[in-house]
Amino acid sequence: MRHYIITILVFASFHNNQGFCQTPFTDVTDQSGIKHVFKVYEGMFGGGACVLDFNKDGFEDLYITGGMNDDVLYKNNGNGTFTNVFEKSGMAVTKNYVTQGVAGADVNRDGYIDLFVTTITRRDRKEVIPREINLFFLNNGDGTFRDATKEYGLDQLFSFSTGASFGDFNADGWPDLYVGNYFNEYKGKLSVINDATVVGANQIAKGYLLLNENGKKFRDVYEEYGLDFRGFGFGGVFTDFDNDGDQDLFINHDFGYKRTPDMLLENHFPKSAFSDVGKETGMDLKINSMGTAVGDYNNDGLMDYYMTNIKFNYFMVNQGVGKPFVNKATELGLGFFAISWGANFADFDHDGDVDLFVANGDLNPNCVPMANFYFENDGKKFQEKARAVGLADYGIGRGSVVFDYDNDGDLDILVVNQAPVLDYPVPSTTRLFRNDSAHGNWIKIALKGVAAETHGIGSKIEVEAGGIKMIREIDGGGSSHLSQNSDIAHFGLGKAAKIDKITVYWTGGNKQELKAIGVNQLITITEIPAKKSPDILLYVLIGLGLGVVGFFVLKFSRR
Repeated sequence: MRHYIITILVFASFHNNQGFCQTPFTDVTDQSGIKHVFKVYEGMFGGGACVLDFNKDGFEDLYITGGMNDDVLYKNNGNGTFTNVFEKSGMAVTKNYVTQGVAGADVNRDGYIDLFVTTITRRDRKEVIPREINLFFLNNGDGTFRDATKEYGLDQLFSFSTGASFGDFNADGWPDLYVGNYFNEYKGKLSVINDATVVGANQIAKGYLLLNENGKKFRDVYEEYGLDFRGFGFGGVFTDFDNDGDQDLFINHDFGYKRTPDMLLENHFPKSAFSDVGKETGMDLKINSMGTAVGDYNNDGLMDYYMTNIKFNYFMVNQGVGKPFVNKATELGLGFFAISWGANFADFDHDGDVDLFVANGDLNPNCVPMANFYFENDGKKFQEKARAVGLADYGIGRGSVVFDYDNDGDLDILVVNQAPVLDYPVPSTTRLFRNDSAHGNWIKIALKGVAAETHGIGSKIEVEAGGIKMIREIDGGGSSHLSQNSDIAHFGLGKAAKIDKITVYWTGGNKQELKAIGVNQLITITEIPAKKSPDILLYVLIGLGLGVVGFFVLKFSRR
Protein backbone atom coordinates (compact mmCIF):
# COMPACT_ATOMS: atom_id res chain seq x y z
CA MET A 1 0.00 0.00 0.00
CA ARG A 2 1.36 3.45 -0.91
CA HIS A 3 1.56 6.16 1.72
CA TYR A 4 1.91 9.91 1.31
CA ILE A 5 1.48 13.13 3.17
CA ILE A 6 -0.16 15.91 1.20
CA THR A 7 -1.19 19.44 2.05
CA ILE A 8 -3.52 21.28 -0.33
CA LEU A 9 -4.02 24.99 -0.82
CA VAL A 10 -6.59 25.95 -3.44
CA PHE A 11 -6.50 29.26 -5.29
CA ALA A 12 -9.23 30.54 -7.57
CA SER A 13 -8.02 30.85 -11.14
CA PHE A 14 -8.77 34.22 -12.61
CA HIS A 15 -7.90 36.15 -15.75
CA ASN A 16 -8.42 39.79 -16.47
CA ASN A 17 -10.64 40.47 -19.48
CA GLN A 18 -9.78 43.91 -20.76
CA GLY A 19 -10.98 43.67 -24.36
CA PHE A 20 -10.06 42.08 -27.63
CA CYS A 21 -6.85 44.08 -28.02
CA GLN A 22 -5.31 42.73 -24.82
CA THR A 23 -2.06 40.84 -25.36
CA PRO A 24 -1.47 37.48 -23.63
CA PHE A 25 1.20 39.09 -21.40
CA THR A 26 0.80 42.49 -19.75
CA ASP A 27 3.68 44.70 -18.58
CA VAL A 28 2.72 45.38 -14.95
CA THR A 29 6.09 46.73 -13.80
CA ASP A 30 4.87 50.17 -12.80
CA GLN A 31 1.70 49.07 -11.03
CA SER A 32 3.57 46.29 -9.20
CA GLY A 33 5.94 48.77 -7.55
CA ILE A 34 9.09 47.25 -9.07
CA LYS A 35 11.70 49.92 -9.80
CA HIS A 36 15.03 48.34 -10.63
CA VAL A 37 17.82 48.57 -13.16
CA PHE A 38 21.16 46.79 -13.14
CA LYS A 39 24.15 49.12 -13.50
CA VAL A 40 27.23 47.55 -15.04
CA TYR A 41 30.83 47.91 -13.89
CA GLU A 42 33.19 48.56 -16.83
CA GLY A 43 30.90 46.91 -19.33
CA MET A 44 28.94 43.77 -19.85
CA PHE A 45 28.56 41.67 -16.70
CA GLY A 46 25.33 41.03 -14.67
CA GLY A 47 22.74 40.66 -13.35
CA GLY A 48 20.42 38.05 -11.94
CA ALA A 49 17.29 37.41 -9.88
CA CYS A 50 16.17 34.75 -7.40
CA VAL A 51 12.57 33.72 -6.70
CA LEU A 52 11.97 32.78 -3.06
CA ASP A 53 9.32 32.96 -0.36
CA PHE A 54 11.66 34.36 2.28
CA ASN A 55 8.93 34.99 4.89
CA LYS A 56 6.86 31.84 4.16
CA ASP A 57 3.58 33.70 3.65
CA GLY A 58 2.61 31.77 0.52
CA PHE A 59 3.54 34.53 -1.94
CA GLU A 60 6.85 34.36 -3.78
CA ASP A 61 9.28 37.25 -3.35
CA LEU A 62 12.26 38.46 -5.40
CA TYR A 63 15.91 39.22 -4.75
CA ILE A 64 17.53 41.08 -7.66
CA THR A 65 21.20 42.07 -7.87
CA GLY A 66 22.10 45.65 -8.77
CA GLY A 67 25.75 45.60 -9.87
CA MET A 68 26.90 49.14 -9.17
CA ASN A 69 23.38 49.93 -7.94
CA ASP A 70 21.99 48.58 -4.69
CA ASP A 71 20.42 45.14 -4.67
CA VAL A 72 16.69 44.88 -3.92
CA LEU A 73 14.60 42.45 -1.87
CA TYR A 74 11.01 42.72 -3.03
CA LYS A 75 8.43 41.41 -0.59
CA ASN A 76 5.29 40.20 -2.37
CA ASN A 77 2.34 41.95 -0.72
CA GLY A 78 -0.15 39.38 -2.00
CA ASN A 79 -2.22 41.99 -3.86
CA GLY A 80 -0.21 42.29 -7.07
CA THR A 81 2.33 44.71 -5.63
CA PHE A 82 5.83 44.45 -4.16
CA THR A 83 7.63 46.45 -1.47
CA ASN A 84 11.42 46.79 -1.39
CA VAL A 85 12.44 45.74 2.14
CA PHE A 86 16.16 45.59 1.40
CA GLU A 87 17.21 48.38 3.80
CA LYS A 88 15.92 46.46 6.83
CA SER A 89 16.87 43.01 5.53
CA GLY A 90 20.31 42.76 7.10
CA MET A 91 22.06 42.53 3.72
CA ALA A 92 23.29 46.12 3.47
CA VAL A 93 26.90 44.86 3.24
CA THR A 94 26.19 44.08 -0.44
CA LYS A 95 26.36 47.85 -1.05
CA ASN A 96 30.14 47.57 -0.81
CA TYR A 97 30.30 45.11 -3.72
CA VAL A 98 29.52 44.86 -7.42
CA THR A 99 26.99 42.04 -7.27
CA GLN A 100 26.21 39.70 -10.17
CA GLY A 101 24.16 36.55 -9.59
CA VAL A 102 22.07 35.09 -6.77
CA ALA A 103 20.72 31.69 -5.71
CA GLY A 104 18.83 30.41 -2.67
CA ALA A 105 18.45 27.19 -0.67
CA ASP A 106 17.76 26.07 2.88
CA VAL A 107 21.42 25.58 3.75
CA ASN A 108 20.93 24.81 7.47
CA ARG A 109 17.60 22.95 7.09
CA ASP A 110 15.61 25.27 9.36
CA GLY A 111 12.83 25.62 6.76
CA TYR A 112 13.83 29.08 5.50
CA ILE A 113 15.60 29.95 2.24
CA ASP A 114 19.10 31.40 2.62
CA LEU A 115 20.83 33.47 -0.10
CA PHE A 116 24.20 33.33 -1.87
CA VAL A 117 25.21 36.45 -3.84
CA THR A 118 28.13 36.48 -6.28
CA THR A 119 30.42 39.49 -6.79
CA ILE A 120 33.23 40.59 -9.10
CA THR A 121 34.82 43.49 -7.19
CA ARG A 122 34.10 46.22 -4.67
CA ARG A 123 32.21 49.47 -5.14
CA ASP A 124 33.89 51.30 -2.28
CA ARG A 125 37.52 50.81 -3.40
CA LYS A 126 39.54 49.74 -6.42
CA GLU A 127 40.61 46.09 -6.47
CA VAL A 128 42.80 44.03 -8.79
CA ILE A 129 41.46 40.65 -9.83
CA PRO A 130 41.02 38.29 -7.99
CA ARG A 131 38.51 40.88 -6.95
CA GLU A 132 36.51 39.89 -3.90
CA ILE A 133 34.67 37.32 -1.84
CA ASN A 134 31.11 36.19 -2.49
CA LEU A 135 28.46 36.76 0.17
CA PHE A 136 26.28 34.28 2.06
CA PHE A 137 23.26 35.24 4.16
CA LEU A 138 21.32 33.04 6.59
CA ASN A 139 17.60 33.67 6.86
CA ASN A 140 16.69 34.53 10.46
CA GLY A 141 13.06 33.51 9.95
CA ASP A 142 11.76 36.93 11.00
CA GLY A 143 11.99 38.69 7.63
CA THR A 144 15.70 39.49 8.01
CA PHE A 145 19.02 37.86 7.12
CA ARG A 146 22.48 37.86 8.69
CA ASP A 147 25.88 37.80 7.01
CA ALA A 148 27.30 34.31 7.55
CA THR A 149 30.07 34.49 4.93
CA LYS A 150 32.94 34.05 7.39
CA GLU A 151 31.07 31.56 9.57
CA TYR A 152 30.61 29.23 6.58
CA GLY A 153 34.27 29.41 5.48
CA LEU A 154 33.67 31.58 2.42
CA ASP A 155 35.64 34.69 3.46
CA GLN A 156 38.95 33.52 1.93
CA LEU A 157 37.64 32.57 -1.51
CA PHE A 158 38.62 35.64 -3.53
CA SER A 159 37.26 35.43 -7.05
CA PHE A 160 35.54 37.05 -9.99
CA SER A 161 32.31 35.07 -9.77
CA THR A 162 29.27 34.95 -12.05
CA GLY A 163 26.55 32.31 -11.59
CA ALA A 164 25.77 30.11 -8.56
CA SER A 165 23.75 26.90 -8.44
CA PHE A 166 22.56 24.86 -5.46
CA GLY A 167 22.29 21.08 -5.69
CA ASP A 168 22.75 18.01 -3.53
CA PHE A 169 25.44 16.09 -5.39
CA ASN A 170 26.17 13.68 -2.52
CA ALA A 171 22.45 13.13 -1.74
CA ASP A 172 22.74 13.74 2.00
CA GLY A 173 19.92 16.31 2.22
CA TRP A 174 22.23 19.29 2.72
CA PRO A 175 22.28 21.61 -0.35
CA ASP A 176 25.73 21.99 -1.91
CA LEU A 177 26.85 24.73 -4.28
CA TYR A 178 28.65 25.26 -7.57
CA VAL A 179 30.01 28.75 -8.33
CA GLY A 180 31.26 29.78 -11.76
CA ASN A 181 34.37 31.98 -11.87
CA TYR A 182 35.63 33.98 -14.85
CA PHE A 183 39.15 35.34 -14.14
CA ASN A 184 42.00 34.83 -11.73
CA GLU A 185 43.79 37.84 -13.15
CA TYR A 186 42.87 40.55 -15.63
CA LYS A 187 44.33 44.05 -15.52
CA GLY A 188 42.43 45.71 -18.37
CA LYS A 189 38.93 47.15 -18.43
CA LEU A 190 36.13 44.69 -18.84
CA SER A 191 34.52 46.83 -21.54
CA VAL A 192 37.34 46.04 -23.97
CA ILE A 193 37.29 42.25 -23.68
CA ASN A 194 37.41 40.66 -27.13
CA ASP A 195 38.85 37.59 -28.84
CA ALA A 196 42.38 39.02 -28.82
CA THR A 197 42.39 39.77 -25.10
CA VAL A 198 40.87 36.38 -24.37
CA VAL A 199 43.58 34.55 -26.31
CA GLY A 200 46.16 36.44 -24.28
CA ALA A 201 44.46 35.82 -20.95
CA ASN A 202 46.23 32.95 -19.19
CA GLN A 203 44.64 33.37 -15.80
CA ILE A 204 41.23 31.87 -16.45
CA ALA A 205 39.60 30.44 -13.36
CA LYS A 206 38.44 27.17 -11.88
CA GLY A 207 34.99 27.03 -10.35
CA TYR A 208 34.10 26.26 -6.75
CA LEU A 209 32.45 22.97 -5.85
CA LEU A 210 31.30 23.68 -2.31
CA LEU A 211 30.24 20.74 -0.13
CA ASN A 212 27.76 21.57 2.62
CA GLU A 213 29.05 20.04 5.86
CA ASN A 214 25.90 19.41 7.91
CA GLY A 215 24.62 22.95 7.52
CA LYS A 216 27.59 24.41 9.40
CA LYS A 217 30.20 25.16 6.75
CA PHE A 218 31.06 24.94 3.06
CA ARG A 219 34.26 23.21 1.90
CA ASP A 220 35.66 23.44 -1.63
CA VAL A 221 36.02 19.86 -2.92
CA TYR A 222 36.79 20.77 -6.53
CA GLU A 223 40.04 18.80 -6.81
CA GLU A 224 38.81 16.12 -4.39
CA TYR A 225 36.02 15.28 -6.86
CA GLY A 226 38.52 14.95 -9.73
CA LEU A 227 38.02 18.38 -11.33
CA ASP A 228 40.95 20.38 -12.70
CA PHE A 229 39.54 22.43 -15.60
CA ARG A 230 39.61 26.21 -15.89
CA GLY A 231 37.55 28.46 -18.13
CA PHE A 232 35.63 31.69 -18.49
CA GLY A 233 32.86 30.41 -16.25
CA PHE A 234 29.32 31.75 -16.40
CA GLY A 235 28.13 29.22 -13.83
CA GLY A 236 26.43 25.88 -14.17
CA VAL A 237 23.22 24.04 -13.48
CA PHE A 238 22.70 20.79 -11.55
CA THR A 239 20.55 18.36 -13.53
CA ASP A 240 20.05 14.61 -13.95
CA PHE A 241 20.68 14.26 -17.69
CA ASP A 242 20.97 10.45 -17.65
CA ASN A 243 18.04 9.63 -15.32
CA ASP A 244 20.23 7.64 -12.92
CA GLY A 245 18.94 9.45 -9.84
CA ASP A 246 21.92 11.65 -8.99
CA GLN A 247 22.69 15.24 -9.89
CA ASP A 248 25.07 15.89 -12.75
CA LEU A 249 26.41 19.34 -13.57
CA PHE A 250 26.41 21.27 -16.86
CA ILE A 251 28.96 24.12 -16.99
CA ASN A 252 28.52 27.27 -19.13
CA HIS A 253 31.78 28.73 -20.46
CA ASP A 254 32.19 32.01 -22.30
CA PHE A 255 34.59 32.08 -25.30
CA GLY A 256 34.39 28.29 -25.60
CA TYR A 257 35.62 28.42 -29.19
CA LYS A 258 38.92 29.98 -28.03
CA ARG A 259 39.47 28.38 -24.65
CA THR A 260 37.47 25.85 -22.59
CA PRO A 261 34.17 24.69 -24.14
CA ASP A 262 31.02 23.88 -22.17
CA MET A 263 31.30 20.77 -20.04
CA LEU A 264 28.87 18.07 -18.92
CA LEU A 265 30.07 16.54 -15.66
CA GLU A 266 28.65 13.12 -14.87
CA ASN A 267 28.15 12.41 -11.18
CA HIS A 268 29.50 9.00 -10.11
CA PHE A 269 27.64 8.93 -6.79
CA PRO A 270 28.11 7.16 -4.37
CA LYS A 271 31.73 7.72 -5.37
CA SER A 272 32.99 11.25 -4.63
CA ALA A 273 33.77 12.03 -8.25
CA PHE A 274 32.63 13.84 -11.38
CA SER A 275 33.99 13.20 -14.88
CA ASP A 276 33.59 15.30 -18.02
CA VAL A 277 31.50 13.48 -20.63
CA GLY A 278 31.02 16.55 -22.80
CA LYS A 279 32.86 15.22 -25.82
CA GLU A 280 31.14 11.83 -26.07
CA THR A 281 27.70 13.35 -25.43
CA GLY A 282 28.18 16.25 -27.85
CA MET A 283 27.77 18.78 -25.04
CA ASP A 284 31.28 20.28 -25.30
CA LEU A 285 29.85 23.34 -27.04
CA LYS A 286 32.42 25.78 -28.36
CA ILE A 287 30.29 28.90 -27.96
CA ASN A 288 29.84 32.02 -25.81
CA SER A 289 27.65 30.12 -23.39
CA MET A 290 25.70 32.61 -21.25
CA GLY A 291 23.03 30.46 -19.60
CA THR A 292 20.95 27.28 -19.72
CA ALA A 293 17.25 26.47 -19.69
CA VAL A 294 16.29 22.93 -18.68
CA GLY A 295 13.08 21.24 -19.81
CA ASP A 296 11.56 18.18 -21.48
CA TYR A 297 10.10 19.82 -24.59
CA ASN A 298 8.64 16.65 -26.15
CA ASN A 299 7.51 14.85 -22.95
CA ASP A 300 9.71 11.81 -23.55
CA GLY A 301 11.03 11.75 -19.96
CA LEU A 302 14.48 13.07 -20.91
CA MET A 303 15.73 16.54 -19.97
CA ASP A 304 16.70 18.77 -22.90
CA TYR A 305 18.92 21.87 -22.71
CA TYR A 306 18.74 25.26 -24.42
CA MET A 307 21.99 27.25 -24.26
CA THR A 308 22.10 30.98 -24.92
CA ASN A 309 24.93 32.38 -27.01
CA ILE A 310 26.11 35.27 -29.12
CA LYS A 311 24.66 34.96 -32.66
CA PHE A 312 22.81 31.61 -32.59
CA ASN A 313 21.56 29.69 -29.57
CA TYR A 314 21.79 25.90 -29.24
CA PHE A 315 18.99 23.48 -28.38
CA MET A 316 20.55 20.18 -27.34
CA VAL A 317 17.93 17.45 -27.46
CA ASN A 318 18.44 14.37 -25.30
CA GLN A 319 18.44 11.13 -27.33
CA GLY A 320 18.77 8.80 -24.33
CA VAL A 321 21.54 7.15 -22.35
CA GLY A 322 24.52 6.15 -24.49
CA LYS A 323 23.56 8.45 -27.34
CA PRO A 324 24.90 11.96 -28.01
CA PHE A 325 22.73 15.06 -27.72
CA VAL A 326 21.69 16.65 -31.03
CA ASN A 327 21.41 20.38 -31.70
CA LYS A 328 17.91 20.83 -33.16
CA ALA A 329 17.62 24.60 -32.83
CA THR A 330 17.13 25.25 -36.53
CA GLU A 331 15.02 22.14 -37.13
CA LEU A 332 12.60 23.09 -34.33
CA GLY A 333 12.21 26.76 -35.25
CA LEU A 334 14.67 28.23 -32.74
CA GLY A 335 17.38 29.29 -35.19
CA PHE A 336 17.18 33.06 -34.69
CA PHE A 337 20.15 35.45 -34.60
CA ALA A 338 20.56 37.36 -31.31
CA ILE A 339 22.74 38.00 -28.30
CA SER A 340 20.91 35.98 -25.65
CA TRP A 341 21.33 35.54 -21.89
CA GLY A 342 18.42 34.34 -19.77
CA ALA A 343 16.14 31.52 -20.96
CA ASN A 344 13.21 29.73 -19.32
CA PHE A 345 11.16 26.67 -20.26
CA ALA A 346 7.59 26.78 -18.91
CA ASP A 347 4.09 25.83 -20.00
CA PHE A 348 2.85 29.39 -20.25
CA ASP A 349 -0.36 28.51 -22.13
CA HIS A 350 -1.32 25.34 -20.17
CA ASP A 351 -1.51 23.04 -23.19
CA GLY A 352 0.68 20.27 -21.77
CA ASP A 353 4.08 21.12 -23.27
CA VAL A 354 6.75 23.65 -22.36
CA ASP A 355 7.23 26.90 -24.24
CA LEU A 356 10.42 28.99 -24.15
CA PHE A 357 11.19 32.59 -23.19
CA VAL A 358 14.59 34.12 -24.06
CA ALA A 359 16.01 37.42 -22.79
CA ASN A 360 18.11 39.26 -25.38
CA GLY A 361 20.45 42.23 -25.08
CA ASP A 362 23.50 43.58 -26.86
CA LEU A 363 26.86 43.96 -25.13
CA ASN A 364 27.25 47.13 -23.13
CA PRO A 365 28.23 49.84 -24.02
CA ASN A 366 27.73 49.42 -27.81
CA CYS A 367 24.08 48.48 -27.49
CA VAL A 368 21.82 47.87 -30.47
CA PRO A 369 18.20 47.28 -29.38
CA MET A 370 16.98 43.72 -29.82
CA ALA A 371 13.67 42.31 -28.65
CA ASN A 372 13.24 39.25 -26.44
CA PHE A 373 11.99 35.96 -27.89
CA TYR A 374 8.88 33.98 -26.99
CA PHE A 375 8.73 30.55 -28.60
CA GLU A 376 5.38 28.78 -28.41
CA ASN A 377 5.56 24.99 -28.56
CA ASP A 378 2.86 23.67 -30.93
CA GLY A 379 3.73 20.03 -30.29
CA LYS A 380 5.94 19.69 -33.34
CA LYS A 381 8.16 22.78 -33.33
CA PHE A 382 8.36 26.28 -31.86
CA GLN A 383 6.82 29.48 -33.23
CA GLU A 384 8.37 32.85 -32.31
CA LYS A 385 5.54 35.15 -31.10
CA ALA A 386 7.12 37.70 -28.76
CA ARG A 387 5.53 40.73 -30.40
CA ALA A 388 2.11 39.08 -30.64
CA VAL A 389 2.05 38.08 -26.98
CA GLY A 390 3.44 41.35 -25.57
CA LEU A 391 6.95 40.21 -24.65
CA ALA A 392 9.03 41.98 -27.32
CA ASP A 393 10.75 44.29 -24.83
CA TYR A 394 13.84 46.06 -26.23
CA GLY A 395 15.64 46.56 -22.91
CA ILE A 396 19.19 45.29 -22.46
CA GLY A 397 18.15 41.90 -21.12
CA ARG A 398 20.24 39.62 -18.93
CA GLY A 399 18.79 37.26 -16.28
CA SER A 400 15.14 36.14 -16.36
CA VAL A 401 12.92 34.10 -14.04
CA VAL A 402 9.45 32.57 -14.11
CA PHE A 403 7.09 32.34 -11.13
CA ASP A 404 3.40 32.79 -10.25
CA TYR A 405 3.62 36.13 -8.46
CA ASP A 406 -0.18 36.62 -8.19
CA ASN A 407 -1.05 33.00 -7.34
CA ASP A 408 -3.57 32.69 -10.16
CA GLY A 409 -2.13 29.42 -11.44
CA ASP A 410 -0.15 30.58 -14.47
CA LEU A 411 3.50 31.60 -14.79
CA ASP A 412 4.65 35.20 -15.04
CA ILE A 413 8.05 36.50 -16.20
CA LEU A 414 10.59 38.91 -14.73
CA VAL A 415 13.48 40.16 -16.89
CA VAL A 416 16.52 41.89 -15.40
CA ASN A 417 17.58 44.73 -17.70
CA GLN A 418 20.80 46.74 -17.65
CA ALA A 419 21.06 50.51 -17.73
CA PRO A 420 22.77 51.52 -21.00
CA VAL A 421 26.17 53.18 -20.73
CA LEU A 422 25.62 55.25 -23.91
CA ASP A 423 22.49 56.84 -25.35
CA TYR A 424 19.76 54.27 -25.94
CA PRO A 425 16.53 54.83 -27.91
CA VAL A 426 14.11 52.96 -25.59
CA PRO A 427 13.74 52.48 -21.82
CA SER A 428 15.85 49.70 -20.31
CA THR A 429 14.72 48.81 -16.80
CA THR A 430 13.78 45.52 -15.17
CA ARG A 431 10.30 44.41 -16.33
CA LEU A 432 7.55 42.22 -14.85
CA PHE A 433 5.13 40.61 -17.31
CA ARG A 434 1.85 39.18 -16.03
CA ASN A 435 0.43 36.15 -17.84
CA ASP A 436 -3.20 37.00 -18.69
CA SER A 437 -4.15 34.41 -21.30
CA ALA A 438 -3.29 30.91 -20.14
CA HIS A 439 -6.12 28.51 -20.95
CA GLY A 440 -6.59 25.00 -19.69
CA ASN A 441 -6.15 23.43 -16.27
CA TRP A 442 -2.99 23.36 -14.19
CA ILE A 443 -1.30 22.02 -11.06
CA LYS A 444 1.44 23.53 -8.90
CA ILE A 445 3.50 21.22 -6.70
CA ALA A 446 5.76 22.24 -3.81
CA LEU A 447 8.01 19.68 -2.14
CA LYS A 448 8.90 19.34 1.51
CA GLY A 449 11.93 17.13 1.87
CA VAL A 450 12.63 15.17 5.03
CA ALA A 451 15.64 13.07 4.01
CA ALA A 452 16.09 15.11 0.82
CA GLU A 453 16.74 18.87 0.63
CA THR A 454 13.90 20.61 2.45
CA HIS A 455 12.46 22.29 -0.66
CA GLY A 456 13.16 19.35 -2.97
CA ILE A 457 16.00 20.96 -4.93
CA GLY A 458 17.23 18.50 -7.54
CA SER A 459 14.24 16.17 -7.17
CA LYS A 460 12.03 15.31 -10.15
CA ILE A 461 8.26 15.36 -10.38
CA GLU A 462 6.35 13.39 -13.01
CA VAL A 463 2.68 14.12 -13.73
CA GLU A 464 0.40 11.87 -15.78
CA ALA A 465 -2.85 13.43 -17.00
CA GLY A 466 -4.94 13.34 -20.15
CA GLY A 467 -2.73 10.69 -21.71
CA ILE A 468 0.37 12.86 -21.35
CA LYS A 469 3.35 12.28 -19.05
CA MET A 470 5.30 15.42 -18.05
CA ILE A 471 8.38 15.88 -15.89
CA ARG A 472 10.03 18.80 -14.08
CA GLU A 473 13.25 19.20 -12.09
CA ILE A 474 13.20 21.48 -9.03
CA ASP A 475 15.45 24.44 -9.78
CA GLY A 476 18.41 25.14 -7.50
CA GLY A 477 19.77 28.13 -9.40
CA GLY A 478 22.21 28.56 -12.25
CA SER A 479 19.27 28.35 -14.62
CA SER A 480 18.60 31.14 -17.08
CA HIS A 481 21.52 33.59 -16.64
CA LEU A 482 22.86 34.09 -13.08
CA SER A 483 19.32 33.48 -11.80
CA GLN A 484 16.97 31.00 -10.11
CA ASN A 485 13.34 30.25 -10.97
CA SER A 486 10.60 29.27 -8.55
CA ASP A 487 11.14 25.99 -6.67
CA ILE A 488 7.43 25.22 -7.10
CA ALA A 489 6.90 22.89 -10.06
CA HIS A 490 4.18 24.02 -12.48
CA PHE A 491 2.33 21.87 -15.03
CA GLY A 492 -0.22 22.88 -17.65
CA LEU A 493 -2.88 20.18 -18.04
CA GLY A 494 -4.93 21.27 -21.02
CA LYS A 495 -8.46 19.84 -20.80
CA ALA A 496 -7.58 17.12 -18.30
CA ALA A 497 -10.08 17.28 -15.44
CA LYS A 498 -7.97 15.22 -13.04
CA ILE A 499 -4.44 13.97 -12.60
CA ASP A 500 -4.05 10.22 -12.89
CA LYS A 501 -0.74 9.99 -11.07
CA ILE A 502 2.02 12.13 -9.58
CA THR A 503 5.42 10.53 -8.98
CA VAL A 504 8.15 12.25 -6.99
CA TYR A 505 11.72 11.08 -7.45
CA TRP A 506 13.48 12.53 -4.44
CA THR A 507 17.21 13.14 -4.38
CA GLY A 508 18.61 10.31 -2.33
CA GLY A 509 16.49 7.66 -4.03
CA ASN A 510 13.09 7.84 -2.36
CA LYS A 511 10.04 7.55 -4.61
CA GLN A 512 6.43 8.49 -3.86
CA GLU A 513 3.26 8.08 -5.89
CA LEU A 514 -0.07 9.89 -5.56
CA LYS A 515 -3.19 9.05 -7.55
CA ALA A 516 -6.45 10.79 -8.53
CA ILE A 517 -5.43 14.36 -7.69
CA GLY A 518 -7.67 17.33 -8.49
CA VAL A 519 -6.60 20.12 -10.83
CA ASN A 520 -6.22 23.91 -10.46
CA GLN A 521 -4.57 23.89 -7.05
CA LEU A 522 -1.24 24.11 -5.27
CA ILE A 523 -0.33 20.96 -3.38
CA THR A 524 2.60 20.40 -1.03
CA ILE A 525 3.98 16.87 -0.92
CA THR A 526 5.95 15.90 2.17
CA GLU A 527 8.57 13.20 1.76
CA ILE A 528 8.18 9.94 3.65
CA PRO A 529 11.69 8.48 3.83
CA ALA A 530 11.99 4.84 2.84
CA LYS A 531 12.26 2.44 5.74
CA LYS A 532 15.78 1.13 6.00
CA SER A 533 16.37 -2.56 6.43
CA PRO A 534 18.05 -3.39 9.75
CA ASP A 535 21.80 -3.68 9.46
CA ILE A 536 22.77 -7.37 9.38
CA LEU A 537 26.08 -6.52 11.02
CA LEU A 538 24.18 -4.91 13.87
CA TYR A 539 22.19 -8.12 14.36
CA VAL A 540 25.41 -10.14 14.38
CA LEU A 541 26.98 -7.89 17.00
CA ILE A 542 23.84 -8.00 19.15
CA GLY A 543 23.79 -11.78 18.83
CA LEU A 544 27.43 -12.09 19.81
CA GLY A 545 26.86 -9.79 22.77
CA LEU A 546 23.89 -11.80 23.98
CA GLY A 547 25.91 -14.98 23.55
CA VAL A 548 28.75 -13.69 25.68
CA VAL A 549 26.33 -12.54 28.38
CA GLY A 550 24.59 -15.90 28.33
CA PHE A 551 27.89 -17.74 28.65
CA PHE A 552 28.89 -15.88 31.80
CA VAL A 553 25.40 -16.16 33.30
CA LEU A 554 25.47 -19.92 32.78
CA LYS A 555 29.03 -20.23 34.06
CA PHE A 556 28.43 -18.35 37.31
CA SER A 557 25.05 -20.01 37.90
CA ARG A 558 26.79 -23.40 38.08
CA ARG A 559 29.10 -22.34 40.89
